[in-house]
Amino acid sequence: MKKIFYYNIILLVLASSISCTKDFDKINTNPNNVTQVTPDQLLPSALVNAFTYNLLRNRNFNNELMQVTVSPSDADGTVFRYDFRSTWADYLWNGLFVELNNFKDIYNNKASNNKSYKGISLICQVWLFSILTDTYGDIPFSQASSAKNELGHIMEPVFDRQKDVYLGMFKLLEEANTLLAANEPIIVKSDPVYNGNISGWRKLGNSMYLRLLLRVSGKSEVADQCKAKIKEIAETNPGNYPTFISVQDAAVLMWTGTAPYISPLSINVREQDFRMPGLATFFIRNLTDWNDPRIDINNYGKGGVNRWGIAQGPGGFAGINSGYNPGEPANRQSYFYSNTTPANNLQTDPMTGQIMNYAELNFILAEAALIGWISGSAENYYNKGAEASIKLWLPDWPKLGENIVTWLTNADIQWFNSYAVYEKMELIHKQKYYALFCNDLQQWFEYRRTGHPVLPKGPGLRNGGVMPARMTYPIYVQSTNPTNYKQAVQAQGNDVISTQVWWQKP
Repeated sequence: MKKIFYYNIILLVLASSISCTKDFDKINTNPNNVTQVTPDQLLPSALVNAFTYNLLRNRNFNNELMQVTVSPSDADGTVFRYDFRSTWADYLWNGLFVELNNFKDIYNNKASNNKSYKGISLICQVWLFSILTDTYGDIPFSQASSAKNELGHIMEPVFDRQKDVYLGMFKLLEEANTLLAANEPIIVKSDPVYNGNISGWRKLGNSMYLRLLLRVSGKSEVADQCKAKIKEIAETNPGNYPTFISVQDAAVLMWTGTAPYISPLSINVREQDFRMPGLATFFIRNLTDWNDPRIDINNYGKGGVNRWGIAQGPGGFAGINSGYNPGEPANRQSYFYSNTTPANNLQTDPMTGQIMNYAELNFILAEAALIGWISGSAENYYNKGAEASIKLWLPDWPKLGENIVTWLTNADIQWFNSYAVYEKMELIHKQKYYALFCNDLQQWFEYRRTGHPVLPKGPGLRNGGVMPARMTYPIYVQSTNPTNYKQAVQAQGNDVISTQVWWQKP
């Protein structure tokens, strides 16, 4: 908000002085100073800031809704009870739109015409636009950060319908794929995600394309288009649309611990606050039932890996039932370590800055194969996804003599061809739920799309016991952009958390 405020002040100053002195900018420009920030200077900070907004909302919003954690409270406005206040809306809206400005500046930069920076910019724009529209519904897209008044900027952008936002994002991803095919080199240190590997960004863009195509494929007006494009990318034309092929292709900004690449969970969350939420029963019980190697329960306290830094509570590895009634006992059990405890902890973990990973891609393909949109074995994609989900955090897994099929069988979550489609979808999406751990709000988006994995419903849930479908728009938008706000509400539905976004509606 400060940046927006100062920006408006600058506009007012320019408006008052624009006609005072002819050629003022030419006369008063020092030719020895840099007048244009270059893409390599913009990209690292824009990425770090975007990850910061996403990761913090992953922790305190997505994880509470999706039964990863429960922050015990009897107060009103508790997220895990589907009861969050409108003030939750501002943080993500303000932050991501500011970073969209920065990514657009990379694309429009006059100091560089590098195709790779432009392609990376478009992928990052789609990443943030998709989070915004899947969180709020209809949003400014076509006029976001780019429209006109007498000084070159629109202060009241229109809200595009979500369908149009998605179609617009598909166009951006097509352009990004073409730009990145040129493989123009960039400055390695400017790219904290792929270290200058342009093919990595291209694979990310097309893998993200599959994510978004699948998300809206249930809408009749775009279903045929989405199915055809999924098949083209995954099967008939993969040479022109390269996607992830290994765990190493994951888009991760590694937190090195050296500025500016320090985990936002370490900078923005106090240690005592980080370990305050208890793990939800759903999240921890699956891991214990499966003997999941990411927490290595059998070797806890004996040098085991415990990759996700989960501490035992008084009752051992146990959780809090999410959605419990106010006033009921809700003693914290297992929780995530903080900085003062053993080395494996998420607060400083280098792997928490994720955009998308190979496991998610395999689960997308498993679903597409299951419903007959692509050829190939849904079971094989399921097995590869489950293995990639573990290996992302434990590269050396499995140990000698183990394999993913054995582990899934021992955990009683192996694939059975005799299962009904619904049961197979539950298998896919329960594993996908863990593959999306630490990945902005993707767990919430996928649950809203599919209803999987099946989450237990506590008696204290609000909103009719129905998972919230969106965040409301920031309150200030009603006064700063009233005409377009009203039009958005009229088109989409009441500005409440129960109003479904376009791709959710039947």
